[in-house]
Amino acid sequence: MPRQLLETDQKALEMNLDDSIYGAFAEIGAGQEVARYFFQVGAAAGTIAKTMSAYDKVVSDDIYGMEASGRYVCESRIYKMLDHEYDLMERRLRHERPNTNFFVFADSISALNYQKTIPGDGWLGLRFQLNHDAEPNDIVLHVKMLDKDNRLQQQAVGILGVNLIYGCFNFHDQPETLLQSLMDGLQDRVMVDMVRMTGPNFEELDNRLLSLWVVKNGLSHIAMFGPDKRNVHASEFLYKKNVLIVRGSFRPPTLINLDMIRVGNEQFRNEPEVESNKTFLLTEITLDNLRSGGELDEQDFLDRAELLCALGLTVVVSNCEKYSQLINYLGDFKVQQLGLVIGVRQLLELISEKYYQNMDGQLLMAIGEIFRQDVRMYVYPAYQEGSEELMTSVNLPIPEGVIFLYKHLLENKQIVDLQGFNPDILHIFSKEVLEMLRQDEAGWEDRVPPKVAQLIREKALFGFPIQKLEFEY
Repeated sequence: MPRQLLETDQKALEMNLDDSIYGAFAEIGAGQEVARYFFQVGAAAGTIAKTMSAYDKVVSDDIYGMEASGRYVCESRIYKMLDHEYDLMERRLRHERPNTNFFVFADSISALNYQKTIPGDGWLGLRFQLNHDAEPNDIVLHVKMLDKDNRLQQQAVGILGVNLIYGCFNFHDQPETLLQSLMDGLQDRVMVDMVRMTGPNFEELDNRLLSLWVVKNGLSHIAMFGPDKRNVHASEFLYKKNVLIVRGSFRPPTLINLDMIRVGNEQFRNEPEVESNKTFLLTEITLDNLRSGGELDEQDFLDRAELLCALGLTVVVSNCEKYSQLINYLGDFKVQQLGLVIGVRQLLELISEKYYQNMDGQLLMAIGEIFRQDVRMYVYPAYQEGSEELMTSVNLPIPEGVIFLYKHLLENKQIVDLQGFNPDILHIFSKEVLEMLRQDEAGWEDRVPPKVAQLIREKALFGFPIQKLEFEY
């Protein structure tokens, strides 16, 4: 049954008329945009215990404590606000309202400034009970505002906050629907690129699915999670870093994948313009790749995620068929140098596609979208089909019309071959390994890292056959 779409005012009024919930609003940065909706629709006394806006940094620090990073629009600020305000709700009001479900909404927003040098983004969070005797849940998210006007951005924050509160109390048992509802009335106005749900009502939820759903449902082109399976946002760990990205299917991660990561990371960290202690490695799976077999299979995604996390890797889920989209996204975090590890066959496809799609004079612009001054591609070799001759960036059969431009990229070292790779594993292909492991055919374990083989067997990942126990009677 399709979900009924309600106007923002309708959602706020419905919450105000629900006498089972009561809460506080703490908003810093852009003002009290969310609380305003609840006040304007009426009956706010039934919902709002308190609203506040600690706009001055000194005042904010006195209430919530200082931030080690010196930043106020950040994830840790939201958690401090939720901790402080929820504790006050419990201490001040639990005795008076023993059967009420408490909540605290918090946001820290940096809206478009007067000089238009700050594009506008922020963090929102909700701590809420679904049973007055239970521990509360937390939902925290990051938003990027897309409106080019300060007032419109403030309005968007208000709508998003109402959507969040309404969604948490009405769709908490349907987390993907909750995510979809965040965008009600906000299409093309905001981008929600990180969502985390924790607490007793989300214990069965694998938060990595939230990253997948964020991208799948168009809330953002990109979402990320770390090796601890926790969803993360680029602003919290990639700011002014050097970043290396390895894109692949990882279905399953093979010795080839790990070799690409190993030699790519070593070569990138040794570049003279890269500070090795300020580098970060990301692995990327695209939505297009996840759908390569037809419909998107969530368990197939989780199997890949499980293995990559076990290998200690941070994962990007993206809808960026074009590298330029990923590059532009990371540009918001002032990434210093960006390295892209790519297979030689994928490089040929990329260059050929750019050439044949841009024969109308836009080729230079199309290539320039990727190969900016701070971007370098690291090419992993492969054997020529039916031959033992190695194919590298130097001997690729590049289309005639783009050879001059391609040579320019080689000469300027914006495309370089990876060194130190293992030639003995170049015969390994993920698709073949996948078919072998599904049949438990001898030899597949030798083509993946030992930890990967162990987990595939233990958890029956990717359709690995579960062996039936034989009992003797």
